[in-house]
Amino acid sequence: MNQKSVYPKTYVDSVIVSFFICCLIILWCLQTSEQFEHWFLIPVTLSGILIGIDTVNWFRGRLSIFDPVGIIGILGFHFFFLAPILHVHWDSWLEPWYQYPTDWRPWLGGMAILNLLGLLVYRWSRNLVPKKPKNQSAQTVWRIEPKRFSRIVSIAMMLSAVLQIRVYQQFGGIMGYITSATEDSSEFDGMGFVFLFSETFPILAMMAFTVYAQRNKRLQTWPVLIVVLLLFLVLQMFFGGLRGSRSNTIFALFWAAGIIHFMIRPITKKEIVIGLVFLLFFMYLYGFFKSGGVDGLKNALEGQETRTELESKSGRTWQGLVLADLGRSDVHAYMLYKLMLPNSDYEYVWGETYVAAATIVIPKFIMPNKPFKHKIQQGTDLFFGKGSYKPGTSNDLSAWTTSKVFGITGEAMLNFGPFVVPLAFIPLGILIGWVQRCLFTWKYLDSRFILLPMLVNFCFAVVVGDLDNVIFFLLKNSGLPTLVVWLSSQRKILSGCSTHCDLKYG
Repeated sequence: MNQKSVYPKTYVDSVIVSFFICCLIILWCLQTSEQFEHWFLIPVTLSGILIGIDTVNWFRGRLSIFDPVGIIGILGFHFFFLAPILHVHWDSWLEPWYQYPTDWRPWLGGMAILNLLGLLVYRWSRNLVPKKPKNQSAQTVWRIEPKRFSRIVSIAMMLSAVLQIRVYQQFGGIMGYITSATEDSSEFDGMGFVFLFSETFPILAMMAFTVYAQRNKRLQTWPVLIVVLLLFLVLQMFFGGLRGSRSNTIFALFWAAGIIHFMIRPITKKEIVIGLVFLLFFMYLYGFFKSGGVDGLKNALEGQETRTELESKSGRTWQGLVLADLGRSDVHAYMLYKLMLPNSDYEYVWGETYVAAATIVIPKFIMPNKPFKHKIQQGTDLFFGKGSYKPGTSNDLSAWTTSKVFGITGEAMLNFGPFVVPLAFIPLGILIGWVQRCLFTWKYLDSRFILLPMLVNFCFAVVVGDLDNVIFFLLKNSGLPTLVVWLSSQRKILSGCSTHCDLKYG
């Protein structure tokens, strides 16, 4: 597949455009509030210009639609630039029970300096992965073998469906399942291994449709594909979405759209933007379901007055969606503030939360008591003081924990302190460089393209998630689908370097 890219080259005009966009936003900020007359804007703006280069290249067509550099550029422009500014503009911060600093701006600025250094490291480290294989004449291409695929995917779908039915039975039906998800999610503890298989039905069904649609042009029209995506969304809700995980549903939709783009027909930037608007509204409404179940969603749809009342009670506002769900600025600034206090009693654990995260793959019957300090314990002790962590269920009044997700930089601070934050961007850069290499080297209709959108999504999950979230994301989303693709594909070796060269079985 011929992929557009300016990588690793950076166009000077994209730097200029990014510079002017960021400057225009800053000028608007300075006109709206005196709070922006502060040095924190300098590193925030420089971070925006740096990550904005990739954003501009994506919008100008210099990066392909699903290029991970462009996707991270778009999301990173909000994460590193817009989110800190919007926190100050809206004066919106963490929940009121946290001990706020007297002024958030120096800590936003401190994190912006660390992020700026990290983004420089990120741009360098993604160049460490060569974009082309040394021996292009020996490239391997994967092709789906339809008959074998139909047997394997049918078995996988039946396994997933049976397991999901058993999950519903365990909770007394769908409504009992929803009640447990919205009132006491601790009842799902220990079921991660089951979810690895039970919640893969929708993407397996999408894979099956894709292989069939490739041989039937009537299924490749947009009216048909839109209906398929809507049906996919319904399936996704029944296979995991009702558990209250918005990211689980959004990431799956991204994956489904990517499969269509690579395997059926290309998606344009206009269609991507329309899809993003839909996803934002979906995430907003889904927040009411997550906090109040079916009744919460019904009340949110009754009208603006009822919805406003629900927002004040649940905290599920547009601001919360933009800042808390799609950013971590106040969390990171607060962590930096707490770590830099002269009387801080926090003790670094030197990588122990990463070890604890790795143990999520070990079933409880093998290791019931895991001795490692995990991110929730460390985050609670940092936010509220040493010894504050008191685990329990959501209905246990004696429980005292923080449920914050810290992201790649936040978890690095929990383990090693703030000054290692730039180094945390190295694995991110290498990962994105490798995914981009896959995008450039896999050939037209290679069956591995079914998995590529998930890998692009994984890159963003690494930015905003903690290691345990990242590991679970990878295992849950890649495990069974990857096995199906691997077992159903014939590996062939190119006899030459062209996409249209003859293929020989490998």
